[in-house]
Amino acid sequence: METYDVIIIGAGHNGLVCAAYLLKAGYRVLLLEKRPVPGGAATTEEAMPEEAPGFKFNLCAIDHEFIHLGPVVAELELAKYGLDYLPCDPVVYCPLADGSQFVAHKSIAQTCAGIAEYSPRDAEKYAEFSAYWLEVGNAIAPLFNAPPMAIFDIAGNYGAANLKDLFKVAGSKTKALDFVRNMLTSPTDLLNEWFDSETVKAPLARLAAEIGAPPSQKGIAVGAMMMAMRHSPGMSRPRGGTGALTAALVKLVLAKGGKIYTDQGVKRLLIDGGRVVGVETVQGQEYRASRGVISNIDARRLFLNLLDPGDLQGLAPELGDRLDRRIVNNNETILKIDCALSEPPRFEAYGHREENLIGSILIADSVDHVEKAHALCAFGEIPDQDPSLYVVCPTVLDPSMAPEGKHTLWIEFFAPYQIAGAAGTGLDGTGWTDELKNQVGDRIMAKLADYAPNLRHSVIARRVESPAELAQRLGTHKGNYYHMDMTLDQMIFFRPLPEIADYKTPIQGLYLTGAGTHPGGSISGMPGRNSARVFLQSQQPFAHRWGDAQTYLRTLLKTAFGLSTS
Repeated sequence: METYDVIIIGAGHNGLVCAAYLLKAGYRVLLLEKRPVPGGAATTEEAMPEEAPGFKFNLCAIDHEFIHLGPVVAELELAKYGLDYLPCDPVVYCPLADGSQFVAHKSIAQTCAGIAEYSPRDAEKYAEFSAYWLEVGNAIAPLFNAPPMAIFDIAGNYGAANLKDLFKVAGSKTKALDFVRNMLTSPTDLLNEWFDSETVKAPLARLAAEIGAPPSQKGIAVGAMMMAMRHSPGMSRPRGGTGALTAALVKLVLAKGGKIYTDQGVKRLLIDGGRVVGVETVQGQEYRASRGVISNIDARRLFLNLLDPGDLQGLAPELGDRLDRRIVNNNETILKIDCALSEPPRFEAYGHREENLIGSILIADSVDHVEKAHALCAFGEIPDQDPSLYVVCPTVLDPSMAPEGKHTLWIEFFAPYQIAGAAGTGLDGTGWTDELKNQVGDRIMAKLADYAPNLRHSVIARRVESPAELAQRLGTHKGNYYHMDMTLDQMIFFRPLPEIADYKTPIQGLYLTGAGTHPGGSISGMPGRNSARVFLQSQQPFAHRWGDAQTYLRTLLKTAFGLSTS
């Protein structure tokens, strides 16, 4: 029986980040991953080796923004382990059915110049809108990079620039109330308040809805920050695909003496005297943890599937029911299409410029178009008759991901996990079959070919992954790659529930990380870093932790008021 200081369940990027910090602190760490490869949703694989040899595909995550709001890449020195980020510019291209198009560059001024060609007022408002959300992002970024209830940690993250933007956003009664209202309203209402043209509103609504809800839903207006982040700090992709981030983290973990065992799904937690002491895998192998176990899978599956019901009832009698009934998943997930292409898509009717394909390509003809693409999922209906799409041709920026002269295409389409009226049929009883997913795939490709007709003859091979298959591959509840919806009522100290929002659980030695913890999904590494910090602090004597608190207080006083403290 192998014994380690810490066992981490799941080698997704947050699990790897968490492991890296613990290894740097001197702990012996084992990561157990159920898939044949580490990375979770952050992998790049040759998904069609027979039909398309040499083509590499990002099977889930692709565009990286949030990771640049935190210190993970710099603190872990991931460039030394081969990570090389390629900046995107332009960052968004949206051709609309009415013949107009929206092109967003990293430069706000350059973006506004393009908007001014069809709406001078919207160009002026776009500059104001972007400036506001950049200030919001900088004001709340310190909150992302600390446990949500760790006041001293959060305070210690605030520098002069953060405090300046915090004052701009909420430095008076009116500003503070406007900020609260902006957090509570919907992207649709927010965009209608600021802009006139669907050419601006539709792509912004599509990006805001990436949080995983219709743009009309209250409490997800913070999704408006998604566009602002593409201006600053900017959007990028690792050379070689998202999996290059995972590869760098794996190299770091192994270099520091960590162990990663793949094809090792965890079957159950081992509990002794109210404390977690290890895990048992589906193969029957037991591994012991002398200091703790950290879960990178969602809290619902952790407590309801991996914990003996008697242990759960004895240690946290109300937690299971709250996890089962209070956490919300709105039945929306994605159907994913990967294509190997003989040439990149060509948007000839829009005056094709290949540089526009560097960023994300959005098919969003209006705010209502985006709304229907989301809202139907809640009813179990497939919005494939007129789909809204998120498309990337990553090989325009990074030719290394395909044979010379060839390209790959990445398509994300909102789809229901459970199809209405189809319970008990298809994969996992969701109604999804191979025949159905390919029928939907055909309609999606036809819609995209209306904008880029050359796709009708340039597809070498195609892979369609249904929501049910995505859920099986990633091990996510109902295919929710964020682990749970990212609405305001399930964020910060409500994620995943108030009593376990600080990465600690009622079971001694058991900790949480991953997309279902603060600050949520996407590629950031923040949950991994924050969880590692909570674990490390828990191992320190109280006197040491009080010393940390005093240090944070001194830093805050010096930053905020210029005071010299001793």
